[in-house]
Amino acid sequence: MTGAVFEFHQGSSPLLISVPHDGRELPDDIAARMTPVALTLPDTDWHVAELYAFAREQGASMITARYSRYVVDLNRPPDDAALYAGKPASGICPSKTFGGEALYTDGDPINAAEQDARINRYWRPYHAEIAAVLSQTRRKHGYALLWDAHSIASRVPQLFDGELPVLNIGTNRGASCAPAIESELVRYASQSQYSSVCNGRFTGGYITRYFGKPKQKMHAVQLELSQRSYMNETTLRYNRERSARLQRGLRGLLDTYIRAAETLHA
Repeated sequence: MTGAVFEFHQGSSPLLISVPHDGRELPDDIAARMTPVALTLPDTDWHVAELYAFAREQGASMITARYSRYVVDLNRPPDDAALYAGKPASGICPSKTFGGEALYTDGDPINAAEQDARINRYWRPYHAEIAAVLSQTRRKHGYALLWDAHSIASRVPQLFDGELPVLNIGTNRGASCAPAIESELVRYASQSQYSSVCNGRFTGGYITRYFGKPKQKMHAVQLELSQRSYMNETTLRYNRERSARLQRGLRGLLDTYIRAAETLHA
């Protein structure tokens, strides 16, 4: 199924995977105002949709954004409130790259009216679809699981110090999923071949925080991957050997997520 601003695959399991930052399309009127650097989309969560394609075999539903996060950031709140107090923030309609370079040739031309228009055109349909799918899933299975899939460069000095662990699990500090689910995910990640942390630099963005309501049997987890684990960070090319290895770990994480929820809600 194809939506105007997203691609959607309907699965059979209680799991919905959201990929909000792998979109690469730019509306012509926005692209015409962007700098050469911005047009290369340097802050894209490269290849995440391809990386998670295997999950469809596990019965997962998947929603994938078509448009770049530079158009509107689907993982930010509509009122543009800061997610991480005291930390640099890119905003719901960014004006700069993570590296601080201007996105637009005339500086920051996004006024309130344009921001509202982008939110209505691109942000609201994506979130409405997530809400609808999770609601339908809970009615069918008795509970619903959301996995918000992200990746980022291993080193982004403007956002964090040093090199990021490979697996960065975020549960809004335990608020977006049941403790039993979080503990099982942490256990699996800690026993994997990859470095991991739970609720470290990334504790979950707006999608995880808003849709994660464990008391209502709706659980949400964000996974931020370090891009060195599955691609060449210099050429931005997908590395099939690395990705195949990582996919085995991701498959295990998703299986763990589903089994923990099944046990919890049995």
